[in-house]
Amino acid sequence: QVQLVESGGGLVQAGGSLRLSCAASGRTFYYAMGWFRQAPGKEREFVSSITWNGSTRNLAESVQGRFTISRDNAKNTVYLQMNSLKPEDTAVYLCAMKITPGASYDYWGQGTQVTVSS
Repeated sequence: QVQLVESGGGLVQAGGSLRLSCAASGRTFYYAMGWFRQAPGKEREFVSSITWNGSTRNLAESVQGRFTISRDNAKNTVYLQMNSLKPEDTAVYLCAMKITPGASYDYWGQGTQVTVSS
């Protein structure tokens, strides 16, 4: 049984910062952890991902230079540091775990709301 729990979302003014956390339980090993976001009326969008050993880190072009992904394997937690937030960053942010390389993400968290006001 795998459970992913996000935290750190909230309401912030444009230009502000938030750090999201995703704590994983129920599984020790995985291939990658990722962050996605979904705004009302829009499809789910990839934000960032990181492999278990940190060898590969991906970041969507829309957030490059502003967001940073990191992980603490000892705590089985992945983070998303979000700086210089814009109103268009407003969305539900979802954490996901991928077990097998080349496959789809297997487990998803419930999401945490990020709202950026102007």
